[in-house]
Amino acid sequence: MGILYEQMTFQGLAIFLFVLLALMAFNELGRSTKWTGILLFIIVPTFLTIYVWPTTAAAGNEYGTGTWFNWVKTYSALAGCVWFMAIRYIPSLQKKKWALALPAIILAVNILEAAIRDFQIFSYGLTGGGVVDNLWTISGPWNIMNGIAGILNIITICGWCGIFISKDKTKDMIWPDMIWAWIIAYDLWNFAYTYNCISDHSIYCGAALLLSCTIPTFFIKKGAWLQHRAQTLALWIMFIMTVPQFADRIAPVPTTHNPTAFFVVSLVSLVANAALAIYQFRKIRKNKLNPLKDEIYREVNAYREVAFENK
Repeated sequence: MGILYEQMTFQGLAIFLFVLLALMAFNELGRSTKWTGILLFIIVPTFLTIYVWPTTAAAGNEYGTGTWFNWVKTYSALAGCVWFMAIRYIPSLQKKKWALALPAIILAVNILEAAIRDFQIFSYGLTGGGVVDNLWTISGPWNIMNGIAGILNIITICGWCGIFISKDKTKDMIWPDMIWAWIIAYDLWNFAYTYNCISDHSIYCGAALLLSCTIPTFFIKKGAWLQHRAQTLALWIMFIMTVPQFADRIAPVPTTHNPTAFFVVSLVSLVANAALAIYQFRKIRKNKLNPLKDEIYREVNAYREVAFENK
């Protein structure tokens, strides 16, 4: 795995691919009908909340997965899935601007939480590495770089007013202005966040989880990235709350703990998000657009393709 991770065995690679494919498969199941979505994101987590997580989350404190942050992240991810289903299946909500604004707000808040965590890790001053909430991490300029990248990623969220529901049987929540450039910038930022703050879990909650929503966006259902992201994130957190020892004992893939790796990953994230912000600002200025009201990429082929396929 080079500079980023310790050597992965064939068994480790097989487990990684299984996690990736399982997330993609359950995401497809969850979006296929209203009732499978209700089963996966309401009924199953209700059962786990009552009968499983009180025990596994307590045990998960040893692995850094039973903290209050994980509880909040679990239910906020599930709440996002439920809200997106409400927009998809309740026609009256689809006509209300505040209802369409909420997905963008939820996304921005989640990015901001992670950016703040990067700044927080920097403030700990763990320049030689250390353990925070039972997870190894290291403080350095990369935390500041990636925190700034996260803020830029929030600033470049655009076109939420153009969200609509696809006309096919799956009734997906389509956001055509969220084109590939923003998605790639987000992926680079989020991977750097997991690498910086959840280092030895980042092969799964970073690489596998991001691929599980990006691949469907490019090859299965274009335009539905945020829906894919919310569902795969909720599925992963539900799994890790149920099996907290997975990334530490069952299938560990530790990082190299090399400061150069942290710096490079965050530098790539910052450059990508800065480039996107500059490009978008120029586009807004040239076309005299309002980023809070207008869709920015309407003339771009990626936008047109998504709109054509789903309207």
